[in-house]
Amino acid sequence: MKTLMRVSALALALSASAAVPAALAQAAPPAADSMFRATTLNLSAYGETKVAPDMATITLGVTTEAPTAVEAMQANAQRMSGVVAALRRGGIAEKDIQTSGLNLNPQYRYEENKPPQLVGYQASNMVTVTVHDLKRLGQAVDATVGAGANQIHGISFGLDDQTAAENAAREEAVKALQQKADLYGRATGYRVSRLVSLSEGAASFPIQPPMPMMEFARAAKADTSVSPGQLTVRVDITGLYELTR
Repeated sequence: MKTLMRVSALALALSASAAVPAALAQAAPPAADSMFRATTLNLSAYGETKVAPDMATITLGVTTEAPTAVEAMQANAQRMSGVVAALRRGGIAEKDIQTSGLNLNPQYRYEENKPPQLVGYQASNMVTVTVHDLKRLGQAVDATVGAGANQIHGISFGLDDQTAAENAAREEAVKALQQKADLYGRATGYRVSRLVSLSEGAASFPIQPPMPMMEFARAAKADTSVSPGQLTVRVDITGLYELTR
């Protein structure tokens, strides 16, 4: 009798445990299963728009050398004050002149079989200048070189507000994605039913090489006329489409 009861209890437990997965399977939403049964198309596309820049950035600086650290820093500060004053006379606001690097380094002379000999100090001060009125860009270039800036890393162009350019690129990207989906649908005998998901990557601006220092200096001596050209704004997107017969 006890053996029969144990068998019955075991059978009941097995029956209950088997019922749990069945219940879970019935409760599971059909979306995942239908997703696997659906024919989908995963595509990527990009959109580009070209726009004229409305601002520029110049990175420049002053490097000075002197026998002592104090003398090197004082000479550097005096020369940089002249550069900043020239920028302001060129129409650049104080808020658009930002110090981006200030360094003081000892200078050594090296001779064979002798310890390094301290010969002086080098001070450098770099500033990043933002020009919002490109008509003043040539004046700013002339002012920096004429005032004694001897470390010039070049000019790069950009946009004060990228929103409009990015939105135009987004519209082009969506058009390209839809056209690609329709093409694949026709080629495979399907019809695009709906857009399931859409994702976007970061908008990008191709990096413009800055004007080299020597070319920059030569241009400044000739009453600089700078041509900003155009910027290309690109947006990449990925979309998942459901297809039907």
